[in-house]
Amino acid sequence: MRMDSAGQTHIGRRQHNEDAFCVAPELGLFVVADGLGGQEGGEVASRCVVDTFVGFGLRLGQDRDSTWPAVPDPRRSREENLLAACSALAQRNLQAQRVGRLREMASTVVALAVSEHGAAVAHVGDSRLYRLRAGKLEPLTRDHSLIEELRDAGMEPPKGSGNLRHLITRALGTENAEPTVQRLWAEPGDVFLLCSDGLYEPLGTEGLMKRLMMSSARDVCDALVADAYEAGGKDNITAVVLRVAEA
Repeated sequence: MRMDSAGQTHIGRRQHNEDAFCVAPELGLFVVADGLGGQEGGEVASRCVVDTFVGFGLRLGQDRDSTWPAVPDPRRSREENLLAACSALAQRNLQAQRVGRLREMASTVVALAVSEHGAAVAHVGDSRLYRLRAGKLEPLTRDHSLIEELRDAGMEPPKGSGNLRHLITRALGTENAEPTVQRLWAEPGDVFLLCSDGLYEPLGTEGLMKRLMMSSARDVCDALVADAYEAGGKDNITAVVLRVAEA
């Protein structure tokens, strides 16, 4: 499968960048993490998550018989099992480091695994995956947030509750860190966008669509991040873009 991919991050209007990402087409692995827990804790947490995903992906690439952190689920695809394993390892690694000044650190994550056999996404928190297919932009993840839990309970968030969208209910490193993992299908012409809330919040669907139609992943990333900053985004801004080449 031929892919064009790129990633970009920007500190935004914060003093520190607590986002991290990886673009590893040779592994078929793409990750965005948004750290929590204060400047040092957030930076350490997001980097730990990304490094864990890449490290396990590399280990499997070098030794397909490498030990998994848990027995793979036979009902899941290899891509789903890979992302579930990476999430479990990241959770373990973060919790082991949550001491002293890092005791409050945690991180969101959204990760995409792609191969000739299929694709999968895993996410925890409010970092998102979108797919542009045949001119239609679709979110493929659903935020683990208080607002979404209210909607699940049949309640609409009260007016003036915009700040609730920042209250996430799951994060790696915390007690509630269960990832949502699902199988996907990648088709020629698909464009995938992994991003932190600092990107999608200031731009909205129209702002994302405007740039995802561009021809190269690098151009898309650079334009989206610049647009989010110019739109007044105050948070760290991160985008990873994957274009599946036409057959």
